[in-house]
Amino acid sequence: MPVVSSDTDRDALTLTFVAEFDASIDRVWQLWEDPRQLERWWGPPSWPATFVRHEFREGGESRYYMTGPEGEKAPGWWKITRVDAPHVFEFDDGFSNEDGEPAPGEPVRGVVTFEEIDAGTRFTIVTTFVSEEQLDEMLKMGMKDGMGEALGQIDGLLADARQSH
Repeated sequence: MPVVSSDTDRDALTLTFVAEFDASIDRVWQLWEDPRQLERWWGPPSWPATFVRHEFREGGESRYYMTGPEGEKAPGWWKITRVDAPHVFEFDDGFSNEDGEPAPGEPVRGVVTFEEIDAGTRFTIVTTFVSEEQLDEMLKMGMKDGMGEALGQIDGLLADARQSH
Protein backbone atom coordinates (compact mmCIF):
# COMPACT_ATOMS: atom_id res chain seq x y z
CA MET A 1 0.00 0.00 0.00
CA PRO A 2 1.37 3.43 -0.91
CA VAL A 3 0.28 5.17 2.32
CA VAL A 4 3.35 5.73 4.46
CA SER A 5 1.52 7.53 7.25
CA SER A 6 -1.71 9.19 8.29
CA ASP A 7 -2.02 11.54 11.21
CA THR A 8 -4.83 13.46 12.84
CA ASP A 9 -3.65 16.57 14.69
CA ARG A 10 -6.52 17.90 16.77
CA ASP A 11 -4.57 20.99 17.88
CA ALA A 12 -3.78 22.03 14.31
CA LEU A 13 -7.17 20.76 13.03
CA THR A 14 -5.47 18.72 10.31
CA LEU A 15 -5.59 15.28 8.75
CA THR A 16 -2.35 14.43 6.93
CA PHE A 17 -1.59 11.56 4.56
CA VAL A 18 1.84 10.77 3.15
CA ALA A 19 2.01 8.36 0.22
CA GLU A 20 4.89 7.13 -1.93
CA PHE A 21 4.79 5.76 -5.46
CA ASP A 22 7.21 4.08 -7.84
CA ALA A 23 6.65 6.66 -10.58
CA SER A 24 8.02 10.00 -11.71
CA ILE A 25 6.74 13.21 -10.18
CA ASP A 26 5.21 14.21 -13.54
CA ARG A 27 3.35 10.89 -13.76
CA VAL A 28 1.98 11.19 -10.22
CA TRP A 29 0.96 14.81 -10.90
CA GLN A 30 -1.15 13.54 -13.83
CA LEU A 31 -3.23 11.49 -11.37
CA TRP A 32 -4.59 14.82 -10.07
CA GLU A 33 -4.54 16.79 -13.32
CA ASP A 34 -6.47 14.36 -15.56
CA PRO A 35 -10.11 13.92 -14.42
CA ARG A 36 -10.39 10.44 -15.96
CA GLN A 37 -7.40 9.25 -13.92
CA LEU A 38 -8.53 11.16 -10.82
CA GLU A 39 -11.90 9.47 -10.82
CA ARG A 40 -10.23 6.05 -10.89
CA TRP A 41 -8.91 6.65 -7.38
CA TRP A 42 -10.57 9.69 -5.74
CA GLY A 43 -12.94 7.97 -3.38
CA PRO A 44 -12.72 4.54 -1.84
CA PRO A 45 -13.56 1.51 -4.02
CA SER A 46 -17.09 1.35 -2.60
CA TRP A 47 -17.68 5.09 -3.30
CA PRO A 48 -16.06 5.84 -6.70
CA ALA A 49 -15.96 9.42 -7.95
CA THR A 50 -17.18 10.88 -11.22
CA PHE A 51 -15.84 14.31 -12.20
CA VAL A 52 -18.28 16.28 -14.34
CA ARG A 53 -16.00 19.35 -14.36
CA HIS A 54 -12.30 19.61 -13.53
CA GLU A 55 -10.52 22.88 -14.27
CA PHE A 56 -7.08 22.09 -12.90
CA ARG A 57 -5.71 25.63 -12.85
CA GLU A 58 -5.55 28.47 -10.38
CA GLY A 59 -9.09 29.80 -10.00
CA GLY A 60 -10.53 26.67 -11.61
CA GLU A 61 -13.40 24.69 -10.20
CA SER A 62 -14.27 21.03 -10.09
CA ARG A 63 -17.62 19.34 -9.61
CA TYR A 64 -17.85 15.68 -8.77
CA TYR A 65 -20.00 13.13 -7.07
CA MET A 66 -19.24 9.87 -5.35
CA THR A 67 -21.62 6.97 -5.86
CA GLY A 68 -22.26 4.65 -2.93
CA PRO A 69 -22.94 0.92 -2.95
CA GLU A 70 -26.72 1.46 -3.04
CA GLY A 71 -26.49 4.05 -5.83
CA GLU A 72 -26.69 7.03 -3.49
CA LYS A 73 -24.81 10.14 -4.61
CA ALA A 74 -22.59 12.40 -2.51
CA PRO A 75 -21.78 15.51 -4.59
CA GLY A 76 -18.79 17.74 -3.91
CA TRP A 77 -16.82 20.65 -5.31
CA TRP A 78 -13.28 22.01 -5.39
CA LYS A 79 -12.04 25.55 -5.90
CA ILE A 80 -8.39 25.39 -6.97
CA THR A 81 -6.54 28.25 -5.31
CA ARG A 82 -2.91 27.50 -6.23
CA VAL A 83 -1.14 25.41 -8.86
CA ASP A 84 2.64 25.18 -9.09
CA ALA A 85 3.17 22.13 -11.31
CA PRO A 86 4.41 19.57 -10.46
CA HIS A 87 5.19 20.56 -6.87
CA VAL A 88 2.10 21.85 -5.09
CA PHE A 89 -1.53 22.65 -5.47
CA GLU A 90 -4.11 23.90 -3.03
CA PHE A 91 -7.88 23.72 -3.07
CA ASP A 92 -11.02 24.27 -1.05
CA ASP A 93 -13.23 21.17 -0.88
CA GLY A 94 -16.88 21.17 0.10
CA PHE A 95 -20.20 19.46 -0.26
CA SER A 96 -22.58 20.28 -3.09
CA ASN A 97 -26.33 20.51 -3.42
CA GLU A 98 -28.14 18.10 -5.74
CA ASP A 99 -27.53 20.54 -8.63
CA GLY A 100 -23.77 20.16 -8.11
CA GLU A 101 -23.24 23.70 -6.87
CA PRO A 102 -21.68 24.41 -3.44
CA ALA A 103 -23.92 23.78 -0.46
CA PRO A 104 -23.89 26.09 2.56
CA GLY A 105 -21.14 25.32 5.04
CA GLU A 106 -17.44 25.86 5.45
CA PRO A 107 -15.17 23.94 3.06
CA VAL A 108 -12.03 22.16 4.17
CA ARG A 109 -8.66 23.27 2.83
CA GLY A 110 -6.43 20.81 0.98
CA VAL A 111 -2.74 21.29 0.27
CA VAL A 112 -0.96 18.63 -1.78
CA THR A 113 2.82 18.71 -2.10
CA PHE A 114 4.93 16.48 -4.34
CA GLU A 115 8.60 15.62 -3.96
CA GLU A 116 11.00 13.37 -5.79
CA ILE A 117 12.49 10.59 -3.68
CA ASP A 118 14.88 7.76 -4.54
CA ALA A 119 11.99 5.32 -5.00
CA GLY A 120 9.92 7.72 -7.15
CA THR A 121 7.52 10.31 -5.76
CA ARG A 122 6.09 11.19 -2.38
CA PHE A 123 3.01 13.31 -2.01
CA THR A 124 1.60 14.72 1.16
CA ILE A 125 -2.03 15.76 1.52
CA VAL A 126 -2.83 18.06 4.42
CA THR A 127 -6.52 18.75 5.00
CA THR A 128 -7.26 21.62 7.38
CA PHE A 129 -10.63 21.94 9.07
CA VAL A 130 -12.29 25.12 10.35
CA SER A 131 -13.23 23.64 13.72
CA GLU A 132 -12.86 20.58 15.90
CA GLU A 133 -16.55 19.88 15.25
CA GLN A 134 -15.96 19.81 11.49
CA LEU A 135 -12.94 17.53 11.95
CA ASP A 136 -14.99 15.17 14.14
CA GLU A 137 -17.87 15.15 11.68
CA MET A 138 -15.61 14.27 8.74
CA LEU A 139 -13.90 11.53 10.74
CA LYS A 140 -17.33 10.09 11.67
CA MET A 141 -18.22 10.11 7.96
CA GLY A 142 -15.18 7.89 7.34
CA MET A 143 -12.82 10.41 5.73
CA LYS A 144 -9.66 8.92 7.21
CA ASP A 145 -10.42 5.32 6.26
CA GLY A 146 -11.88 6.39 2.91
CA MET A 147 -8.83 8.43 1.94
CA GLY A 148 -6.55 5.54 2.90
CA GLU A 149 -8.59 3.19 0.71
CA ALA A 150 -8.64 5.73 -2.13
CA LEU A 151 -4.87 6.19 -2.06
CA GLY A 152 -4.50 2.41 -2.00
CA GLN A 153 -5.89 2.29 -5.55
CA ILE A 154 -3.12 4.40 -7.08
CA ASP A 155 -0.46 1.67 -7.37
CA GLY A 156 -2.84 -0.36 -9.55
CA LEU A 157 -3.56 2.64 -11.74
CA LEU A 158 0.15 3.31 -12.20
CA ALA A 159 0.79 -0.38 -12.98
CA ASP A 160 -2.02 -0.38 -15.57
CA ALA A 161 -0.42 2.64 -17.27
CA ARG A 162 2.99 0.95 -17.37
CA GLN A 163 1.50 -2.20 -18.92
CA SER A 164 -0.31 -0.27 -21.65
CA HIS A 165 2.92 1.32 -22.90
